[in-house]
Amino acid sequence: MMTCDDATIKRMVLHKVGNKTNSEPLGLSKAPFALHPDISSLLLKYFLTPFKSNLYYTFFHETNLDMNKIFYCCKEIFADSEANLFGQSCNIANHLYDTSIHPNIKSGELYITYLENCYLDGEILDAIGIFKSESKETYLKVYPYGEGFEIESDSGININKLDKGCIIFNKEEEKGYVVAVVDTISRGNEAVFWIDDFLNLRQRKDNYFNTEHAIDMCRGFVNEYLPTEFEMNKADQAELLAKSADYFKEHNQFSLNDFRNAAFEQPELQNAFNNYKQNYEQEMDMEFQDSFTLDDEAFRKGRNAFKSILKLDKNFTIYVHGKRERMEQGTDEANNLKYYKFYYEQER
Repeated sequence: MMTCDDATIKRMVLHKVGNKTNSEPLGLSKAPFALHPDISSLLLKYFLTPFKSNLYYTFFHETNLDMNKIFYCCKEIFADSEANLFGQSCNIANHLYDTSIHPNIKSGELYITYLENCYLDGEILDAIGIFKSESKETYLKVYPYGEGFEIESDSGININKLDKGCIIFNKEEEKGYVVAVVDTISRGNEAVFWIDDFLNLRQRKDNYFNTEHAIDMCRGFVNEYLPTEFEMNKADQAELLAKSADYFKEHNQFSLNDFRNAAFEQPELQNAFNNYKQNYEQEMDMEFQDSFTLDDEAFRKGRNAFKSILKLDKNFTIYVHGKRERMEQGTDEANNLKYYKFYYEQER
């Protein structure tokens, strides 16, 4: 978990990056930005407030990590921020300009900052912040004029709405650092450019990553694999999903053996789960961890995977959260219709 409440901006460079495809210019500063205490506090709020997620990334390259341009620039900055920040900030701006080729990508100001006193996973670390402002808003300025007041409009940046940003923590350099990312305005095809084209990131393999994949693997096994391999109806699937959800709710630590025994009691289901896990690892090109700490945020975001929905013709949609023993399924042969019977204590 990251907190930057005590962070300070040690150095900063500001450039203006246009859209290369739209023939907009790249405007590079000639010198670092002169920071003032009052502006620094506003910039820290603008830059850091949106970073609230436990989802982290690492820099990636298919052959050599040093060939990832942003990783290499950050590596040089961390080595000597005073000597290298300005020159490498120009390289970062040039790379952003070269990757801003989708016609919908907006021009904007690019801030490259060197941050101190950032807190991540129990460590106080230096970090590099790369932030881009694209959206402008109209503001009204009211001031005294004669015996009354005058109103003028102006265009500026809303410090409560960062458009794009990333924080690169000086941690795990050999793995591609630990990177937090924000992209609040991109949509459609241009949405991938900040993470994929400009930064070239992959999700970090941590507790968030493991929790996310554990949920996804369970969902695929129950909803997609089991109905093709066993005679299983929606009510039986709902029971298995409910047992799986209960395990995630009641445990802080995930154990693959404990989870398998709790969610899938029958030996044939456990064997099928083992086979599905192997196929999942091959398909996702990953090795699933047998034990890890569950991430609460990843579970909150993924818990909808455990919802089971019964869609009965076009007349009824029923959400099932568990209690298989209170559901009965049958056929009314006289009317040639199927039915479910539910038992409950009170209506809400």
